[in-house]
Amino acid sequence: MFVLIGWVLALGCVFGVFIVHGGNISVILHALPFELITIGGAALGAFIANNQTKVLKASAAGIGKCFKGSKYSKARYMELLALLYDILQKARKEGLMAIEQDVEDPGSSPLFQKYATVGSDHHVQEFVTDYLRMMVSGNLNAHEIESLMDSEIETHHHEEHAAVAAIQRLAGALPAFGIVAAVLGVVNTMGSVGQPPAVLGAMIGSALVGTFLGIFLAYGFAEPLAGLLEQKVDEATKELQCIKTTLLASMQGYAPQVAIEFGRKVLYSTERPSFAELEGHVKGKK
Repeated sequence: MFVLIGWVLALGCVFGVFIVHGGNISVILHALPFELITIGGAALGAFIANNQTKVLKASAAGIGKCFKGSKYSKARYMELLALLYDILQKARKEGLMAIEQDVEDPGSSPLFQKYATVGSDHHVQEFVTDYLRMMVSGNLNAHEIESLMDSEIETHHHEEHAAVAAIQRLAGALPAFGIVAAVLGVVNTMGSVGQPPAVLGAMIGSALVGTFLGIFLAYGFAEPLAGLLEQKVDEATKELQCIKTTLLASMQGYAPQVAIEFGRKVLYSTERPSFAELEGHVKGKK
């Protein structure tokens, strides 16, 4: 929603001021389709040539996410921490083997079903159960598990960041493709040098639209999309860090109530529930 608002504002200010200052918008509108095809087609071709199939798919999915609101809300994090609390509380009271069935089949686990928002999330479910399984096996200590968690989170972050880097490269290339379109326009103008000044002026103006369009598309559209997608990648990584901190605190002997407090503290302040909010939510879910 805010992406569209930002684009409308950018378009309104740029073209609105141009018209108010007496600019001839018909020149831009006449050249726009041809310049868009030239710049857009060249940029798309280079984008496809520059990225693997998996990055292209991730980029398409990432652009789609940019038009949706963030799912990482305070309510979601309270659900996540309440889920971790229930799992750790059950393990503390009944022993680690008591959660073995929940770990092996989370889809039918009452604990995961109780928190449908995060319990059905594939990434959360897999990350939680993988490390709970290691805790149940007892073959690894807290430092070894922490190292594995860090490696997995780093891998996840780099994998998700590939789409961000691809769109950033596209943003960097768009001004250059705008210059290419402008040069072709100048070449076309030079070939018509015998035309009347009014005709030549319109042709030169059309050529310059290419430079303008390349820069505007880069910094008004592609770069903001890359920045927004990067923020969404960071949010997804933060959720995994919250799980990591909570499970490690439990492995180091802290009670479930204290362990989820460790996890709460790593969250961004804008989504972090207060101690009282989390405590009330956990107690209400018992």
